[in-house]
Amino acid sequence: MNEVVGHYVDYEMTSPLQMARHSAQIKPLGVDLARRGLLLLTTCLRVEVYGEKFDVESTDIEVFRGFPHKVVEGPNAVAQRLAEISSGAKSQILGEPYIQEQLSKAVGLLDPDLRICRIARLAIDVSCGSRERQRFTAPFNYDRIVYDMIAEQLAGSVVPDRLYVIGAGMLGRELVSTGPGKMFRSTVVVTRNPKNLRKRLGSRSKIRVDMMRPGEIGCKPEPHSAVVIATADVNAEYQAVLQDALLRLAPRIVIDLSSIPVLQEAAVARLNYVTMYDQKFLQRIAENNKYLMSKLPQLQSDIQTRLLAGGIP
Repeated sequence: MNEVVGHYVDYEMTSPLQMARHSAQIKPLGVDLARRGLLLLTTCLRVEVYGEKFDVESTDIEVFRGFPHKVVEGPNAVAQRLAEISSGAKSQILGEPYIQEQLSKAVGLLDPDLRICRIARLAIDVSCGSRERQRFTAPFNYDRIVYDMIAEQLAGSVVPDRLYVIGAGMLGRELVSTGPGKMFRSTVVVTRNPKNLRKRLGSRSKIRVDMMRPGEIGCKPEPHSAVVIATADVNAEYQAVLQDALLRLAPRIVIDLSSIPVLQEAAVARLNYVTMYDQKFLQRIAENNKYLMSKLPQLQSDIQTRLLAGGIP
């Protein structure tokens, strides 16, 4: 049997923005690589390929395109890394909750009989228990950071108007269902497919949610509103529509959670625009990581113990 390995590059090996751009280019290869028996994990912070050694090595030029990358060798090491990724131990925001779903979606493309699929599913299962036992959950995850930034802007006599969440993906739906929306008289989700969002939300959100298409926002200025951009699916046409709409809306703050910032510099100068690469955001990430760093060795040890006990395929 050929050895199971992984090749990867992540944000610690290059700049986060450079990593995000590369990941966006490689992500469309996921389905094709899965047909070839390979697990491709692409997030804004990483590009990783797992499978049998010969097959993985044959993708290096295709996937990494000159990026220096590292190798994980053997089923034990692969399972350990995937479990640590799933638990949030390898995230820029330690303990963030979204990476597990991203990994699960990538694994879902694979033939379930593949060895790498069985290893990855074990890693995900183990990571859930280890994370819970070690209480490895980010106190400052994306939701909390957004909440705090908006609260600072609305402090004092300002009466909050509306929260606009641009994007109906995983992060956008969580923002609708959690804290930030509770500060506002109403929440608007801006999506190109309102019907699809209604199905996804179902009865999850207890907050009133209105839906708009991108071109419908910004009919008049709303200086007591806030905007959160939570989508990576932005082409040039959509970018232009959003930019014009936000300039008309003129909200109190625009927080862009996109791995590749959506707005152009000319528009940024006219808005209170914060991205994940700004110091305001990075300071909160540092606070979160300082809190969880001491728990990291225990989490890694717990994962290793449970993987071995579970019997790595």
